[in-house]
Amino acid sequence: MIERYTRPEMGAVWSEQRKLEAWLEVELAVTDALADAGAVPAADAIAIRERAAFTVEAVKERERVTDHDVAAFVDVVAGAVGEEGRWVHHGLTSSDVLDTALALQVLQAGRLLGAGARAYRDALVRRAREHAGTLCVGRTHGVHAEPTTFGIKLAGFAFEADRNLRRIERAVEGAAVGAISGAVGTYAAGGPELEAEVLGRLGLAREDVSTQVVARDRHAELLASVAVAGAGLERFATEVRHLQRTEVREVEEPFRSGQKGSSAMPHKRNPIVSERITGVARLLRGYCQAGLENVALWHERDISHSSVERVALPDATILLDYAHHLAVRVVDGMTVHADRMRENLEATHGALFSQRALLALVESGRSRDEAYRVVQENAQRAWHESTPFRGLLAEAAPELDLDAVFDPEAFVRHAAEIVGRLDEIAD
Repeated sequence: MIERYTRPEMGAVWSEQRKLEAWLEVELAVTDALADAGAVPAADAIAIRERAAFTVEAVKERERVTDHDVAAFVDVVAGAVGEEGRWVHHGLTSSDVLDTALALQVLQAGRLLGAGARAYRDALVRRAREHAGTLCVGRTHGVHAEPTTFGIKLAGFAFEADRNLRRIERAVEGAAVGAISGAVGTYAAGGPELEAEVLGRLGLAREDVSTQVVARDRHAELLASVAVAGAGLERFATEVRHLQRTEVREVEEPFRSGQKGSSAMPHKRNPIVSERITGVARLLRGYCQAGLENVALWHERDISHSSVERVALPDATILLDYAHHLAVRVVDGMTVHADRMRENLEATHGALFSQRALLALVESGRSRDEAYRVVQENAQRAWHESTPFRGLLAEAAPELDLDAVFDPEAFVRHAAEIVGRLDEIAD
């Protein structure tokens, strides 16, 4: 992933240095387990742990000869150890190291994704509670429907964020799986006991049938959960983008001192962060597709998945980490124009009270069809002619208690209860 969208901590997880460190963790865990089982001299295992070393540059240089990255790595590490280095990679096949080490990286990346998802959720919870009673118009199909509160809006996003957090946690757990089962997964050079010991030392679960590689449905699920989380972030970003439009102007992204919205038009304040989140979400959906394509391999294994996930897993997790950071920034810093929300409630001249008028007419004795026609005619007239709906209704249905019909509190009387449900998920 390009530097612009890579946060340092997540970038470090997928660096070449960290990847090779994870490979070494696996190799050392195997050597130590073999020593404990009496298959490798204890003194040799100690020497390997003390002397094992590599540099990224040395491994790359060796790979120019071997044309095999794991073999190059083993050569460099064994050479650094000396004579005892003959035990490095003993009984292993490349996938034992690659897939098990990848699980260690996934665990690290997953912790960062979880932290970002939790921060986003908690920011939404805070702002939802703050605006539990802030009246605003609800829109369906982009058209004014009935009043709601901005807190209820944000509470919906918060619960979605919590679901995405849980999805990510489950998917990371599912992908935190290793295998030390050897060629075609038969344990011919080791045994299930060795695998259990190694994975226990590394804090990983076991792939029940590895076929030499860990099944890629696990990684596909992770990429799918990342894509779904991205879609949730995009849904929030899209709402902000709509609400920041000049004609609406109910919410604005934070705008820093010295920031410039346009190189040509100094007045501009654009929702650029939300637009960036939207773009990131598009990429994440693409990586999800790549993960699904990676599930089907030939027979026990091939390496058609390798080139894909070397790009897809780092890029997808880096991008979601970045998008979480952007979203928290928007939620925490956004300006909420409650006064503008109240003004926009009057845009239809009271027509958004139409359902309450309809119900009141039915309750007064009129048929539903007659009540609907009376309300529809006068609501549309109010909108088209910029005439107060209440006045028109007073003439068309004098039997109504208009104070009760046009009471905005009716729309928010359950807002505190709805927003209060956030207590179920808030830390």
